Amino acid sequence: MNQPASADGALIELAEIHKVYQMGASEVNALDGVSLQIKRGEYVAIMGPSGSGKSTLMNIIGCLDTPTSGSYKLRGTEIRDRDDDELARIRNQEVGFIFQTFNLLARADALHNVELPLVYAGRPKRARRERAREMLGLVGLAERMHHRPNELSGGQRQRVAIARALVNEPSIVLADEPTGNLDSKTGLEIMALLDRVHQGGNTVILVTHEEDVAANAERIVRLRDGKIESDQATRRALSGAPASAVPSGSSPPSGS
Repeated sequence: MNQPASADGALIELAEIHKVYQMGASEVNALDGVSLQIKRGEYVAIMGPSGSGKSTLMNIIGCLDTPTSGSYKLRGTEIRDRDDDELARIRNQEVGFIFQTFNLLARADALHNVELPLVYAGRPKRARRERAREMLGLVGLAERMHHRPNELSGGQRQRVAIARALVNEPSIVLADEPTGNLDSKTGLEIMALLDRVHQGGNTVILVTHEEDVAANAERIVRLRDGKIESDQATRRALSGAPASAVPSGSSPPSGS
């Protein structure tokens, strides 16, 4: 997170990205020549119908998958040809993931779930526990840190996932349908929390099919059939007003 972006200010640079999946005897072009730049500190929503390529694009940005052809540069460094160990290191150090299904360890409490990226990074136990406690406090769950996922509400589980995504101070926070399994009130609280994450300086990339969720971002990239259909600023960006900001210095809701 301390390293600079590339000389032109882009944190993420995708050029002519193609992703082809072999499905038996046929080929599926999930991404067909996608070029995209995202600057550090941007809040971008990626939208598109089922099969448009938005999940594939997110997986490539998050180094969970590699393109068939094209260039992906993160901080000006080519990512495409890195080996599995290097990609794993990049994922752990540079990217924080927030999933629709939370992806928490069922038998571990909130504290251990949040500290997991620090375990993989080799941080000492005392330091990682202190950092995990700090992040759970940030998302309003200081009093729930020893609860397991089945003892938490859906909104609380998503807060644990957000704390885990932030614990390693990543360059990029990738949120895949973060409100998809939540009721509308809890979804609004989670979007307010993501807004705080962005205001804190993180680059946030949100994959969603919901227009009202995407409106929280500053920019919406729409995909169709593996191509970028449009790339436009939102009303929020044009007005300069936060869509769902929690006032500075206040704590996020700690209920749902």
